[in-house]
Amino acid sequence: MRKRAVISLLFTNGKSLKGDFLRIAYRSPAEGPESVFPSVMFAVSKKTLPSAVRRNRAKRMMREAYRLEKPFLAQRMRETFLSAVPGPVDMVLLYTRRGGEIPALDDFRREFRVLVSQIRFS
Repeated sequence: MRKRAVISLLFTNGKSLKGDFLRIAYRSPAEGPESVFPSVMFAVSKKTLPSAVRRNRAKRMMREAYRLEKPFLAQRMRETFLSAVPGPVDMVLLYTRRGGEIPALDDFRREFRVLVSQIRFS
């Protein structure tokens, strides 16, 4: 996901869920081809983690958690779309914890799973 217009639409018209250190902003347009997996963006702000090395590590952890939890996400989307209009989904994962240690991969996976289980497309 690279288009500024799509990203700004996601934050203005989308829904958002917040966990301990992750925030998921998502949006499902009513039109467009069906998509099994969402268009995903991973972001960590300089204000949250000033060090580029630590920002990149946090993004790698989010990408890996997403990769490992893709089957769970696909299952949740199938369940959710039974009552909603299917379409392409845009999603942003934001790391929100300031300073301190970057959580372990298991923590990222657990947090992602909890947030995905709360997603409602209606």
